[in-house]
Amino acid sequence: MPFVARDGLRWWEDEVLAALGVRHGFFTRRGGVSPAPWASLNLGGSVGDAPHRVAENRRRAFRALGLDPASRYDTWLVHGRRAVQAEAPRRPSMPPLQADIILTASPQVTLVMRFADCVPLLLYDPRRRALALGHAGWRGTVLGAAQAAVRALQQAYGSRPRDLIAVLGPAIGPEDYAVGEQVVRAVHDAFGPQARRFLPRYDGRWHFDLWAANEWQLVQMGVRHIRVVRFSTARHTADWFSHRAEKGRTGRFGVLAALPHE
Repeated sequence: MPFVARDGLRWWEDEVLAALGVRHGFFTRRGGVSPAPWASLNLGGSVGDAPHRVAENRRRAFRALGLDPASRYDTWLVHGRRAVQAEAPRRPSMPPLQADIILTASPQVTLVMRFADCVPLLLYDPRRRALALGHAGWRGTVLGAAQAAVRALQQAYGSRPRDLIAVLGPAIGPEDYAVGEQVVRAVHDAFGPQARRFLPRYDGRWHFDLWAANEWQLVQMGVRHIRVVRFSTARHTADWFSHRAEKGRTGRFGVLAALPHE
């Protein structure tokens, strides 16, 4: 699972997706212009950082992948499972839609999302040449965001789950993610008899394994090719922003993804 370094930036790139021509990067926090507590490649525009610094960080990330910043399509994340189609870049004058899943079949669009503990979901259909990027925290996970992304690809582009390549990106690992009764109840309500496998106990407390829960949902949908990037954001804050580990005073790392050139 290689890291790529270029122009002072560092990101993780999936070997399988890269070999298929998918232009993408799970960007670490390195190589940007933002000061603490957002140091340094913060792509989050709603965490207190100056807009001009966020814009420069975004420009650097796009440039590192050889992508045009004008191709950006992003959304306002609300911890749900709504999916939107992006067949053209989002115009700067158009406010971002509220959605946690973005789909595209256009190589002229770059999907962008921001994270700081939630699971990035990246799905590619090489047969239909369609791409989905999703965001799943505990709320999105119990709502079935991963399954919603698969269904959205099916409905929009005729994707077959067995053709999809899914990557679950850096997120807060189960050892670092202690949860309370509200989350435990929600996991039991969502997963029924399967809930216990996603709720390990450490030091007498319940923890939630977001990776395992999302992977299980994808398997239930018939997805066969799933790769999990097991970097815990809370444990590796030199590379990743973590809302939990940094007590809310932090930035957001970006995931960018675009289809292969036509």
